[in-house]
Amino acid sequence: MTERFAGLPSSLRERCRVARIPGPSGDIPILVAHPDWKAPAPVVVWLHGRTAHKELDPGRYLRWIRAGMGACAMDLPAHGERSDVGRQDPSQSLDTIARAAGEIDAVVTGLNDPAWSGMFDLGRLAIGGMSLGGMAALLRLCEPHRFRAASVEGSAGWLEGLYVPGALPVPEQGDGEGRVPVSGAPATHDPAAVRRVDPVAHLEGFVPIPLLVLHSEADRIVPWLVQRRFVERLRSHYRARGADESMIEVRTWASTGAPLEHVGFGRFSNDAKNTQAEFLARALGVGRESIAGGRAGAEA
Repeated sequence: MTERFAGLPSSLRERCRVARIPGPSGDIPILVAHPDWKAPAPVVVWLHGRTAHKELDPGRYLRWIRAGMGACAMDLPAHGERSDVGRQDPSQSLDTIARAAGEIDAVVTGLNDPAWSGMFDLGRLAIGGMSLGGMAALLRLCEPHRFRAASVEGSAGWLEGLYVPGALPVPEQGDGEGRVPVSGAPATHDPAAVRRVDPVAHLEGFVPIPLLVLHSEADRIVPWLVQRRFVERLRSHYRARGADESMIEVRTWASTGAPLEHVGFGRFSNDAKNTQAEFLARALGVGRESIAGGRAGAEA
């Protein structure tokens, strides 16, 4: 048992298990939680952000299990139980996105292992992620998959706009309301390398599903203007596929008070987590129970 697992709230820890499952380049550490471990439940695969770990944000997982959904949080490559600080550097972000996206199927397969006694209903499966984890989730959704819904926060689906200087047209650097990216992307990358993992460059494979986008408009790491452009392009893609673009739901806040307006949603953290839990429960067809159970443990 890791120190981070031991530090989870007891109400979550008693419903959690940790495991390692075989992946394309070694074992993948996961944390899984289930509402009662008695009957199959839909499940959400979650990918954390850069420099974080799978045990972060227990309040998120508690809301899901209280709503009747399971959680499966995986450590990103070079993070958590397989930490490699050098590979957590922003210069390694593209590699982390590609590797994480390539591990998602192994994680889903692992949830079907007999060790879990069929407790996860893989017919009702969702995916989501924060920041870098959300980028990997969006990339994975650009190829055939079995996910029924997705949710990303503080993330981007247009990586060219985030990582390639000059990709965002100058007139869009501000929107007249003070929401201008202050620090921008933490690193720049070769445009060809960015394109290989950029969801926008692979939208032809993105099958329309319900998607929730959460973002601070003052985010200083992943500017909202970049993600807004992705949402616009994705809506156009849904329309071209004959799908209802209202399946894409967006919730933003002008400012939240969170560190760099990127790490969590500050004073709106509770609102953001409840919004996400309600969206996922609706998309996966589970009843609303005590989603809004208040803050439970650390909500980073």
